[in-house]
Amino acid sequence: MNITICRDAKEMGRRAAADAAERIRLAIHDRGRANIIVATGASQFEVLSALVEAKDIDWPKVVGFHLDEYLGLPMTHPASFRRYLKERLVDRVPIGEFHYIDGEADAESECRRVGELIAAAPIDTALVGVGENGHLAFNDPPADFQTDRPYIVVDLDEACRRQQLGEGWFPTLDDVPRRAISMSVRQIMKSRTIVCTVPDRRKAEALRAAVEGPVTPQLPASILQQHPQAMFYVDPPAAELLAKR
Repeated sequence: MNITICRDAKEMGRRAAADAAERIRLAIHDRGRANIIVATGASQFEVLSALVEAKDIDWPKVVGFHLDEYLGLPMTHPASFRRYLKERLVDRVPIGEFHYIDGEADAESECRRVGELIAAAPIDTALVGVGENGHLAFNDPPADFQTDRPYIVVDLDEACRRQQLGEGWFPTLDDVPRRAISMSVRQIMKSRTIVCTVPDRRKAEALRAAVEGPVTPQLPASILQQHPQAMFYVDPPAAELLAKR
């Protein structure tokens, strides 16, 4: 695990994107294609903005996988993660394939469908973030560290839902969905490399616990301590509580 404290959120996004871009290029060079996982949310704004501008990525040889999606939310909704990824990545580069999670489909059938796709495509690099409650993807505490299923249906806790409200995705807490489809913790950990970006003072306690506390399902992102190639890119407000800076 490596932690890089950047000057600000913009530099954080540039450096995380540069890391991911290099790993994509290497995968294409070595194996002829790159399989990536792409997250959403406020932590990924600067990352994806920089990634789509990266030079010399042979995008037609890249296959992308969606990290998580709300159940029952149409793609036309401003908070739809499918919409987010389409607007910020898929429509901006000639990516070979992108496998969205359809939150309006039958949930268990959709978990099986995207699970079968990702099982056949070992992941080269995963772009992820850390929630205010320490979640990884939509695996809220206590997260399931044991399931081998690539995608699972999860209940969103109140802290997670309040974060979505606070970031401006929904007008009221009652509008925030209570369930979602999420990539499982074990599936994320199968990625060859993980690029994790954590901005903002509101995530400082979660970041400290994730990288300096015990590994526990009560702080799902703490599992990244056990990944040999997990790279954290954080801004100064998020790093405020770290003992080693």
